[in-house]
Amino acid sequence: MQFRIILNTIDAIRVVGDDRFTMKDVKARTVFVPPRRDRGAVSRCIVESGLRPTAQREVVYGVLLDKLDHPTADEVFLHAKQEKPDISMATVYNCLDALVKHHLVKQVNLDRAATRYCPNMHEHAHFQCEDCGGISDFEGKPKLRQSGFKVPRGFKVTHSEISMRGVCPDCAGKGKLK
Repeated sequence: MQFRIILNTIDAIRVVGDDRFTMKDVKARTVFVPPRRDRGAVSRCIVESGLRPTAQREVVYGVLLDKLDHPTADEVFLHAKQEKPDISMATVYNCLDALVKHHLVKQVNLDRAATRYCPNMHEHAHFQCEDCGGISDFEGKPKLRQSGFKVPRGFKVTHSEISMRGVCPDCAGKGKLK
């Protein structure tokens, strides 16, 4: 967590013959600085999706944009709590639900593990490392006709997801192959 100290009134006096400064009557306030994201951009994305930009939604969406490792709701809650200590788990779930319904994030369900959340709304596949559990995005568009899948007559595919499992380069480099 980063903080910026803003000094309002400074009366600095240079001591003669010395390079040190002394400060009198310093009034400072501490302001939270969100990591690696522009709060205005987060708010704009929320507004453009049709949602009202609440402080809680901005924090939860910001956590997802910062944490590109597809966090679970519990992980989002822990990170959001650092920025907004009074946020509750129920609020995090409500925010995640609203963000999913307004197409700002995707739910990612891999095996029987907890639901994860992904802010990458472009067509892509998910890769889960069998050793470390890390999840990565593989860019690309699934092509059902070339995949060999035959969609039975009467079915209309509106969405497809591709999940892959294996070993990531870090684990493969460590010789952790099973």
